[in-house]
Amino acid sequence: MMTPASRPQPDDTLPALARARRWLPVAVLLGLVALVFGLGLQNQLSLPALIEHRDAISGWVDGHFALALAGFALLYVAVVALSIPAAAAMSLAGGFLFGWAVSAPIATLAATAGAAIVFQIVKTSLGAALAERSGPFLTRLSRGFAENGFSLLLFLRLTPVFPFWTVNAVAGLSRMPFATFLAATAIGIIPGAIAFALVGSGLDTVIDDQALAFKVCAAQNGAENCQVSLSPAALISPELLWGLTGLGLVALAPMLVKLWKGHKP
Repeated sequence: MMTPASRPQPDDTLPALARARRWLPVAVLLGLVALVFGLGLQNQLSLPALIEHRDAISGWVDGHFALALAGFALLYVAVVALSIPAAAAMSLAGGFLFGWAVSAPIATLAATAGAAIVFQIVKTSLGAALAERSGPFLTRLSRGFAENGFSLLLFLRLTPVFPFWTVNAVAGLSRMPFATFLAATAIGIIPGAIAFALVGSGLDTVIDDQALAFKVCAAQNGAENCQVSLSPAALISPELLWGLTGLGLVALAPMLVKLWKGHKP
């Protein structure tokens, strides 16, 4: 339980420098997000972009494998930390460029690191500010998330329905311990990372078909009137999504049992 001395001070009682330090991380994060989307850089992190530059990218990866893998990992961290909707495309591209056995562990670690950045920024700025002004409902909600945090977060990670960045932010607003967040995130990412990397490792035929279709269209109508249209959603089967959802429901079992025991007469 927090004592009056350890309870966070409201923003309006903190010195100006302390308030600036509290809000600086979230301001920097939002500024970088605005810059990325303002410049349209997210459009370069897509499967059509990979298809368009496949030969150049593959050749560079073959000649600088270690450097390319490190660059892929850092870019993946940035994609997740900046909440760019390109993680699925990155996972597929990683499987295609590096093979699933190499890219899946790298994607898991990178996604966990990026999620941890968002979690910590939200927790130390927005989370602290809300904690100072939290009413009974928010306090109970935060406590419940903390008590059942591992099972709930594991469910949210495994179920491919909830936006990844939203889960990072909501967890940061709760009292969930950082170690619990890291463990549930890393474990929850693994099945999807392997599945997406496996799909990506078999993209050769799909990419060849898309590239050929673009060349035929360009020859007939001009390149400016043609585009490559391929999205991660078109490559992921409903069976895979249902399988991940099933794993997510299994992850909820400990929490449901705990709630049942708590309400059992």
